[in-house]
Amino acid sequence: MTQEIVEVRDYTIDPEWLEPYRQWATEVAVPWLRAHLDLVDFWMDGGFDAEMSGSNPAPPVNGQPNVCWIIRWPSKAVRDEQFGTIMSQPEWRDIWAKHPNSNAYLQMNVRFMQRID
Repeated sequence: MTQEIVEVRDYTIDPEWLEPYRQWATEVAVPWLRAHLDLVDFWMDGGFDAEMSGSNPAPPVNGQPNVCWIIRWPSKAVRDEQFGTIMSQPEWRDIWAKHPNSNAYLQMNVRFMQRID
C-alpha cells in the first residue's frame, strides 16, 4: 500500500443556494483550485435521486451531499502541512470573499482514503 491519499470533500449546500454556488464554483473557485491543488475533479449534483441500500440505510438529516471534490496528496502528512497554507493565500481569500453565501453549507465532510493495490 502506498502513502498517497485522496481527500474526499463532500458538502451539503442549502438547495436555495446551490445554483449561485455552482456559478461561483465554475467561474471562480474551481479554476483556482485546479491551479493550486492536485484536484482529481469537482462534481455537483446532477438532479438525479440518490440510491440508498444496505442493512440499515438512513437518509442524512441535511440531505445528500450535493458537492464533491477530490484532492490527491503524496501523504497525509503533506496534506496536513500544506492545505492550510494553500487555502490561506490572499488569492483564495479574495475568491472566498465572492462566495454567494458562506453560511449555506449545511454539512461538510472530509474523508481521507488510500488506494488499494
